[in-house]
Amino acid sequence: MYAVVGCTDCANMWLLSDPDGSKTATCPRCGRRHQTKKLRRFFESDDRDAARQARSALLAKKHGDSEAFAQVEHVSELDRRVEESGVDDREYLEGSGLDADEVFEAGEAAARGRDSSSGSPDRLTVVREAIRDGDRPTEEEIVAAAVERGVPADRARDLLDKLRRRGEVSESRGRHRLV
Repeated sequence: MYAVVGCTDCANMWLLSDPDGSKTATCPRCGRRHQTKKLRRFFESDDRDAARQARSALLAKKHGDSEAFAQVEHVSELDRRVEESGVDDREYLEGSGLDADEVFEAGEAAARGRDSSSGSPDRLTVVREAIRDGDRPTEEEIVAAAVERGVPADRARDLLDKLRRRGEVSESRGRHRLV
């Protein structure tokens, strides 16, 4: 089941899948959390494309563009045409003079947190290791160790702050340890 719902704060309309399945929904525009049972449902359907089309029609009407919208194809047809047009990632990369296989491998390696060419750990891992390897190191000692392993000093400080905010690192009297 899909429903076209509207935000009471910013008047944004969005699709809500399984509107009866969750108790709350968050507006994608303003971030306000709503109780799903209190949201106004402008349209409901079991067909996602029908709900998308209804949302599009409602938005066109809201902006005074109903006539122009009537001349546009159904959203599912527009999706199909977009898929058929243009170039895929491999064709684009190879047309740009890049080795597509190498780019895809680098992307996969980055997703695993490793540099594909050197097998070296990502920057966050380097900062964690600098903390682990030291005896309750100071920020400067952590940054210096990270710089030795190829992490820029400013980036190492930012990552250390990130680890503190996440609660992965505690600091007491200027000394750090992994939690």
